[in-house]
Amino acid sequence: MIKYLLKCVYKHEFESWFSNSIEYDKLKKRNLIECIFCKSTEVEKTIMSPYVVGEKNNRFNNIPEKRKFIKIKKDLKKIQKFVEKNFEYVGEKFAREVREIYYDNKKNKNIYGTVSSKEKQELEDEGIELASIPWIKDKEN
Repeated sequence: MIKYLLKCVYKHEFESWFSNSIEYDKLKKRNLIECIFCKSTEVEKTIMSPYVVGEKNNRFNNIPEKRKFIKIKKDLKKIQKFVEKNFEYVGEKFAREVREIYYDNKKNKNIYGTVSSKEKQELEDEGIELASIPWIKDKEN
């Protein structure tokens, strides 16, 4: 996991977690990163100092932040396992599938997948609430 300090074109600053820097780059390229304040997708990383967890000579090795980080990661993995076990993965068909569920009350199933920021906004405009979960790959950090 990696945390970046981000800033939108309107100077709003916020932090966000990503699986790794490659995942950030993929999401940025597809305009899937948006400002939490104004929803702008014109977002850039700002300068921040790195925090390395687990380095033997790291003077911060025993600070509470490391324990918080490990707990958050463990909690995210639990949520991820629950979702994978109890929800159907629909991938990039998520927007279409969630509309079918929302407008057809007879069809009730749990799904997860991906949407673009445009699709996310359209769904929210229709009154469909979404939740985003950072996805952790097994062999990362």
